[in-house]
Formats: sequence, structure tokens, C-alpha cells
Amino acid sequence: MKRTVFLLFFLASLIVNAQKSDYEMIAETVGYYLDGGTNNDFETLKKAFHENATMKYITDEGYKEVNALEFFSRMDASKPKQDRKTRIANITIAGHAANARLEIKYPTFTFIDFMNLLKVDGEWKIVNKIFYRKTD
Repeated sequence: MKRTVFLLFFLASLIVNAQKSDYEMIAETVGYYLDGGTNNDFETLKKAFHENATMKYITDEGYKEVNALEFFSRMDASKPKQDRKTRIANITIAGHAANARLEIKYPTFTFIDFMNLLKVDGEWKIVNKIFYRKTD
């Protein structure tokens, strides 16, 4: 009996430890965005976003707001891989809400992306992106 209880406890602990933490799941989600962008792979990138996600930004003409997936759907997979380095600078989690600060460094400028995420049906999805383009 003791052996059976121990075995069940051991197996249960393996299952719990095999589950990803919210931090790991968020890193995976923003990883889809970063990898998809680097490789011009819309199919990978879109795994990161909720279908109604928005992207808000400032141009010379002023404030812009678009559906993120519609914006990124123009990616061309036949183009070469992007010359850039990416990193997750920070992830902050509060219950089912989170944000991630990303840095995407190109040879002459860096994008600073702020991603807001929600845990929807057990999956973390980007629901909003704002960004700043910093000239190096």
C-alpha cells in the first residue's frame, strides 16, 4: 500500500512539474511573434496574437490603430530572414493579465515593443501591441 501511494505521489509530481509556468507560456507566445517576424513566417507569428489584437503606434502623420493580424498578413515568406537580434527584456504577470517588453535590434535602429497579453481559455495571447522605433 505504501509503495502504491508513493508511486502515485511520484507520478503526480512528474505531471505537475511537466506543466509550463505562466512565465514560460508567455515567453513561448512572444517567441512565436519574434521568430515569425525574423523569418517572415506569418503562420508562426499569428500563433502569438488573439484574432482581435490591435497595434497602436505613432507615425509622422500621427496616431495609428490597426488590427495586428491584418497588418502582419502582408509578410512575404519568400524574402530572406530579417537581419535583427531579439530579446525579451521583461515579463510582468498579474493573474490572467501580463505584459512583455521586447527589444528588436536592427543594424541602424531598435524597436521597443510593449505587448499586453491575456490568458484566454488557458492560452496566453497578445491582445495589444504598442511600440517605439529608436534610432541607434
